Amino acid sequence: MLLIPAATDAIYHNIDWQVFLLSAAISSFIGVCVVLGAKNTDNHRLSFPQAFFLITSGWVVVTIFGAIPFVIKGVSPTDAVFETMSAITTTGSTIFTEIDTLPPGILFWRSILQWIGGIGIIAIAVLILPILRIGGMQLFKIESSGTENESDRFTKSTIYRLSGVYLVLTVLCVLVYYILGMGFFDAVNHAMTTISTGGYSTHNASFGYFENLSLHWAGTIFMICGAIPFFLFVKMTLGNYRAIVSDQQVKGFLLFLLISCTFMTIWLVNEREIGIFHALTLTSFNITSVVTTTGYATDDYTAWGHGAVGMFLVLMFVGGCSGSTAGAIKIYRYQVLWIFVRSHLKKLLSPNRVVIMKYNGRTLTDDVPSSVLAFLAVFIATIAVFTVVLSLLGLDIITAYSASVTAITNVGPGMGHIIGPSGTFQPLSDAAKWVLTVAMLAGRLEVLVLLIFFEKDFWIN
Repeated sequence: MLLIPAATDAIYHNIDWQVFLLSAAISSFIGVCVVLGAKNTDNHRLSFPQAFFLITSGWVVVTIFGAIPFVIKGVSPTDAVFETMSAITTTGSTIFTEIDTLPPGILFWRSILQWIGGIGIIAIAVLILPILRIGGMQLFKIESSGTENESDRFTKSTIYRLSGVYLVLTVLCVLVYYILGMGFFDAVNHAMTTISTGGYSTHNASFGYFENLSLHWAGTIFMICGAIPFFLFVKMTLGNYRAIVSDQQVKGFLLFLLISCTFMTIWLVNEREIGIFHALTLTSFNITSVVTTTGYATDDYTAWGHGAVGMFLVLMFVGGCSGSTAGAIKIYRYQVLWIFVRSHLKKLLSPNRVVIMKYNGRTLTDDVPSSVLAFLAVFIATIAVFTVVLSLLGLDIITAYSASVTAITNVGPGMGHIIGPSGTFQPLSDAAKWVLTVAMLAGRLEVLVLLIFFEKDFWIN
């Protein structure tokens, strides 16, 4: 992958191609050494502790190697790791203040990192987290039957199909952006960061750099595609064309977007006295961007008024669907929580009543609501802890709180004049950036995966 931005810089006659070539050489050398040093013909099945460790360490290792070009380019190690972790977790927070002046290779590398992170997230969400029963993810476990070899073939086939869908959507997004007026380089970069719901742009003004409203609507549609379970797209390729429209999670996600955009459009028309289509375009794009945790912006929505600020801060917690590239809490957890609360209320009215909880046509086992409640409790507590830590490092409460929320939910921009949609994370201290780097990793790994390392039994097993 490092050779791609090297070739890009070479095409644009930028001397930074040497940076990526050196980075590729370092990565290849260490990679070959590890492969040769660990070569073993035996097949080993991962235990649960090993799986948790592999997921976490894999993300950290990719971040370290992905940061090498930034360091060689002259970026401090702290900023390099922060930028790479933000990219690979598809958060979208950045330390670069003059994005328009960055070399094409660096811009492309940021987009590639987010694109890699997107498919990695999908694979983990579809194949691993359901088995580990993280936060109710067991709802989406894909069952396979047959021998161990058949199971392995099933897993590989699933990965290939997911990757194929991911690639096709990316190419389609490139073509649509290019046809609607984006330059080819911008189209490729923005397509990669749209489908991955990452949000890195090639311009300081983010997606607002492009004034063509049709591009904004195209971006809205493709961000929604990135936030829909990719396994449903796979089902459609296998002939189940109603997979998406019949899914309870997708219907809830789209209904939530519709209600939120309608409400904010009405509010914005009354507040700023702008045309209804302009208001609808602004709200649809920016609300979709925040809900899907993409992080693009076509306007500084923190300047829309206190009502808008409050609503966008709440929207950061929502997220898209499970099995997508989106972060945050995810729609299905809210749906399961509502089903559980309704069940509890019915039992309060009729203590002897037997209430069967169902989701997406399947009966919920007792461990699903408890997993969701545990996740929500830890998620909120984690935000509180990081907010306090950032406050102790000297950040004002608005910046500390919104930075914690945006890092853990993997949204990107925060609130306030420093890290808002029109700002960057560059002014923050190195200590704050390291704290947020950990927060981004925690949010991307659904918090509990990282928290399990603090459990004594993890190291005993």
